[in-house]
Amino acid sequence: MSRADIQVSDDCVAPAEAFSIVGNETRLSILEALFEHSERPVRFSELRKTVGLRDSAQFNYHLDKLTPQFVVRTDAGYDLRTAGERVVQAVLSGSFNEHPYVEPFTLSDPCTNCGTPLSVRYEDEQLAISCEDCGRGHGTYTFPPGGLSDRSRSELLRAFDQRVRHRHCLAADGVCPVCSGRMETTIVPEGDCCLGVGLRAEHSCANCNHELCSAIGLRLLDQSDVVSFYADHGIDCSSTPYWRFDWCVSDDCTTVVQRDPWRIEVALSAAEQTLLVELDGSLAVQQTERVDSAKR
Repeated sequence: MSRADIQVSDDCVAPAEAFSIVGNETRLSILEALFEHSERPVRFSELRKTVGLRDSAQFNYHLDKLTPQFVVRTDAGYDLRTAGERVVQAVLSGSFNEHPYVEPFTLSDPCTNCGTPLSVRYEDEQLAISCEDCGRGHGTYTFPPGGLSDRSRSELLRAFDQRVRHRHCLAADGVCPVCSGRMETTIVPEGDCCLGVGLRAEHSCANCNHELCSAIGLRLLDQSDVVSFYADHGIDCSSTPYWRFDWCVSDDCTTVVQRDPWRIEVALSAAEQTLLVELDGSLAVQQTERVDSAKR
């Protein structure tokens, strides 16, 4: 679908105006009250009671300001539009007003390069897993402050692992995890990145310019042949943190077969077997083959 096919509604407002609308404590309270209601739409009187504003006229004024951009009015009451939900979710994520600090800690998981226990750091909404001995990075990715609340270290790492998996797999499938715009994948053969790898995949959104980078192998975490291969060796890919797989954090297991067009082979080993996975330049799997590791 081209932009010419998309019709802009008459009630669309400029971004600056939209932000000014929600830049009010009462209006944010209205959005949060609607968000927290288990059953919507919500009647005017019930919504005002939840917000705690006695002046009916003043409450109605602020509610009208939120309609129709953030709140929709129906015969049954008021409900949130997607934009209203996104505002509340952004507030709850803590990205706008929270700047938490987490004391660095050590993992029991070993570095995929030297075997030293990995270190975890969190600052500027970025969680980084790396080896302090050899310097290998095992991923530095965004994690909103709201995700830190009421979680132990193990719960935090589990949530981080799942977030990294889903965001990168979505990006590799061509969908921006931020705005759902078109995501383009580019193979970069060299240069610096947080992983310290040369060969890597870079994903860029044509709509919001959001960018992600990763080792080539990270794309394979939910690939059916890969999941089956590890399951046959007693390893559950879905519950094993990505940083335990060397092919997810480095290019040690990756071989460039051809550059124009790209043909890339990733070798995944378990016990005495190796699964060879061939990818194209968009990270689509072209073929897989199981071989005895001794014969490689």
